[in-house]
Amino acid sequence: MRCIVTAGPTYEPIDQVRRLTNHSTGSLGTGLAKRLASDGHEVILLRGIMATYTEVIESLDTRIFTTTDDLAEKLKKLAKEFPDTFAVFHAAAVSDFCARSVFQRKSNDKLIRLKNGKLSTREGKLLLELCPTQKIILKLRSWYKKAQIFGWKYEVDGNRFTSVDNAKKQINENKTNACIINGSAYGDGFGLLKKGSETANHLNNTKMLYDALASLIKSA
Repeated sequence: MRCIVTAGPTYEPIDQVRRLTNHSTGSLGTGLAKRLASDGHEVILLRGIMATYTEVIESLDTRIFTTTDDLAEKLKKLAKEFPDTFAVFHAAAVSDFCARSVFQRKSNDKLIRLKNGKLSTREGKLLLELCPTQKIILKLRSWYKKAQIFGWKYEVDGNRFTSVDNAKKQINENKTNACIINGSAYGDGFGLLKKGSETANHLNNTKMLYDALASLIKSA
């Protein structure tokens, strides 16, 4: 069966040399793609160019993405290229915000938009305007109408109970089949919440997570 896995961070440019990104390494998604390929699935791995985990796996069709818009475009094209895609594992850490404009505040409090190719420290203190990026997970169901879609929820604020509640919202709002929960709010390990379930199945480590996900698509 054909599976698509996204891994690693997107980035958003501030100027021609600086970027907004996050701490995602890409190891979790890459490891999952490797496991699925070893099970005999045809796997396409979309991995962020900023990922620090860059293992080359010959059995994988690995393609690189950059910004949120670039990842969205690649996923949309793959949906048309492979309409028989069985599962999409959206493990990439997509930037929530992009840098729209950079401003310098003048002495009269007037804000001047800067358009430098490279912002200079000579400008002094600067103000960065952040705008929300597009929600890729919200569009996956319209692109992959018949696929099993797995989202990720990395939670920092709250606790395990609120993390599971937020995962339920993600499933309902985005019409996905399951959500994998992790982050400091959830605690050690992972939670695997399936559509229609009230509680998440706790998994202690990545091996248990990979086993559970591989089993899910095998039985689907």
